[in-house]
Amino acid sequence: MSDPLDFTRAELDRLDAASLLREVRALDSAQGPEVDLNGRRVLLLASNNYLGLANDPRVVGAAADAARRWGAGSGSARLISGGVRLHDELEARIAAFKGTESALLFSSGYLANLGTISALVGRGDAIFSDELNHASIIDGARLSGAHVHVYRHADAGHLDELLASPVAGRRLVVSDAVFSMDGDLAPLRDIADVCDRHGAILMVDEAHATGVVGPGGRGAVAEAGLDGRVPVVMGTLSKALGAAGGFIAGSADLIAYLRNGARAFIFDTAMPAPVAAAALAALEVIEAEPWRGERARALSLRLWSGLSSAGFTVGSAPAAAIVPLVVGEATDALAMSAALLAQDVLVPAIRPPSVAPGTARLRATVMATHTDEQIDAAVRAFTACRVDA
Repeated sequence: MSDPLDFTRAELDRLDAASLLREVRALDSAQGPEVDLNGRRVLLLASNNYLGLANDPRVVGAAADAARRWGAGSGSARLISGGVRLHDELEARIAAFKGTESALLFSSGYLANLGTISALVGRGDAIFSDELNHASIIDGARLSGAHVHVYRHADAGHLDELLASPVAGRRLVVSDAVFSMDGDLAPLRDIADVCDRHGAILMVDEAHATGVVGPGGRGAVAEAGLDGRVPVVMGTLSKALGAAGGFIAGSADLIAYLRNGARAFIFDTAMPAPVAAAALAALEVIEAEPWRGERARALSLRLWSGLSSAGFTVGSAPAAAIVPLVVGEATDALAMSAALLAQDVLVPAIRPPSVAPGTARLRATVMATHTDEQIDAAVRAFTACRVDA
């Protein structure tokens, strides 16, 4: 009798032949500017720990203290018995940080998008999504059952044209603030104007903007002067805040609605208390040390300038802490990533389906805790490893 899972081997062989097979690395140290990998110390330019808080003693200490008081796990969903006072405190702190009435925690940013999008719209409604939005937005749109309209990347004019066509039901416009694979910033003011003109709900994903962009790291919505004009603001605690989880910030009515209607919140085990405590401590650090976001942006600009001067295709100046170096073919991206690792610089290759075919790249990210010398050393390593050298 044949194995019903035989197709998995065939698919793995196909991915391997196309240079698209993925494997998981295991680090032997915390996420810092340098990490231990397979017995070597390497420069890390691949983490979303943008402000260097994942291993900050204040953040780690808060998590440890919370684990001793509340335990390692939460035990159940918050609507059952999994909620602790820290969850309420963190939600209030996030709302104040984002300038909204309220906020709601999810156990990941992915679930925040899935749960919120599918709660706000459904069959008979419409979603308008930037073509380069994160997979969690795409999957949330699919899960909702609403009709999905994709507009050209960062093109508010095209969005305006799509919204001008009559559509029954609710209309939800969703965009990343900072796009995860290109590092550019959405034209949020123009998008907000279009939504106001057509009566559409606007949802902005601030995953890569929170902590790095805007006054005090409050995000791209604040940077664009749109406080109060974006009804649904999503963010994560797993990137600049160095913890884990996601959130939605908005009006008290919106959050009450999601608390009762977002399945990814209702049926999911609550965020563990140590994670909530870590995020709370990280917010305190961000507010006390605004230089961290400024430093991350300055270092990303330093990396971008160095790579651009060396003749690499790195696009426009970075809006946050992401610097994509487009290589083209997946095979070449893998080769360059391997060559960099041989020089003790870790920058993974990003390949389809994460990016479009023919646009495989090395997605370099910086931390506020990197040094100028480390960034300059990375530029030298890139230059020595270029695939056309």
